[in-house]
Amino acid sequence: MRKLIALFMLAGILFAPVIANAQDAEDTAAQEETTPVAVEPAASPTIVDDEIVEEELSFHQVVKEKFIEGDPLYMTPVLICLILGLAVALERIITLNLSTTNTKKLLTKVEDALESGGVEAAKDVTKNTKGPVASIFTQGLMRYSEGIEMVEKSIISYGSVEMGRLEKGLVWISLFISLAPMLGFMGTVIGMIGAFDSIEAAGDISPSLVAGGIKIALLTTVAGLIVAIILQLFYNYCVAKIDSLVNDMEDASITLVDILVKHKLTGK
Repeated sequence: MRKLIALFMLAGILFAPVIANAQDAEDTAAQEETTPVAVEPAASPTIVDDEIVEEELSFHQVVKEKFIEGDPLYMTPVLICLILGLAVALERIITLNLSTTNTKKLLTKVEDALESGGVEAAKDVTKNTKGPVASIFTQGLMRYSEGIEMVEKSIISYGSVEMGRLEKGLVWISLFISLAPMLGFMGTVIGMIGAFDSIEAAGDISPSLVAGGIKIALLTTVAGLIVAIILQLFYNYCVAKIDSLVNDMEDASITLVDILVKHKLTGK
């Protein structure tokens, strides 16, 4: 019994501060509820000389403003890289998409023409079809009388020529991808040189002296990197498209040789 009473006393001693703090908190909350809160009058809108607040600048206006702040002398070469790179990339994309051929459909037409009209009919089908695959077929069919080995050699040789045509212009895109960041970094170096020249002329380090040069440096660097990123995306798309076309040419060429062997149209 004594131990039970001692435990109750010890628990009361331990929890007494907690209970007291809780009661104080409740009393404080009750006082805050009963105390009237002074309501501040709503702030009346201030009118500054009846000026109209300008709307946020559009994306075009922001780009134009940053272009001017970055100094057109250094930003113009970067812009030229972007324009020329995009022109070459768009031309390549259009050309590559026009070069895409439905190889399965073309092979079916060639096989039907071989069965119905022979090699001449098959050549008419390939000549009337656009794309590198049809051109390779035409070169292979023109050598049918010289044997299957000559057909294969002709297909391989002309396939290399067609692949070179597909890759035409990619070197210029790669050039602009490398050149744009270099021009941006050149603007960065020139801007930093101008900032240090200002410090040397003033004989004192002041944020206002170096801010202009550093801003030009940062803007030209960002512009060069953005141009390189944009052109890199187009470059990778063109490379992926060329790889797809080359794979189609190789698969279709192998199938064409199999069709010629099957119908014994190699000239033997």
